[in-house]
Amino acid sequence: MSGRGLCPGRPRGLFSFPREIRLKSGWEFDFVFRTGRRSCGELVRLFFVDSPDETLKVGVTVGKRVAKAARRVRGRRCAREALRRLLPWTKKGVWLAVSLRERALSVTARDIYWEMALLMEKNGLLTDQWPGENWEVDQGDP
Repeated sequence: MSGRGLCPGRPRGLFSFPREIRLKSGWEFDFVFRTGRRSCGELVRLFFVDSPDETLKVGVTVGKRVAKAARRVRGRRCAREALRRLLPWTKKGVWLAVSLRERALSVTARDIYWEMALLMEKNGLLTDQWPGENWEVDQGDP
């Protein structure tokens, strides 16, 4: 395993965001956006579809028209952090794309987490073992 993208002091475990579960190709995002269902909140839009191969894949997007590059990058980081904290309880067999709205670029990752958790729970994307909206969930044992 290469060390690319890994922090040497941080173990890769329950709350990691591994490359294998990311939506990477354009056709994967296109498949989710065109054929999937959507759920909209004030900060994020969730697009999700049953996966063709029964795996969990996730991706984060911010449209170019939403803001300049620096704000989009910060927004993507916040959304990835929020999603990373929800991944252990996300149901398998779903491809999920999170698209940030402009308002999400001026709030914290915690705010994005709460709305994302609410939308995912509402659409049945979280397992029954999910401990609830707890931002500190990765600080101790889940």
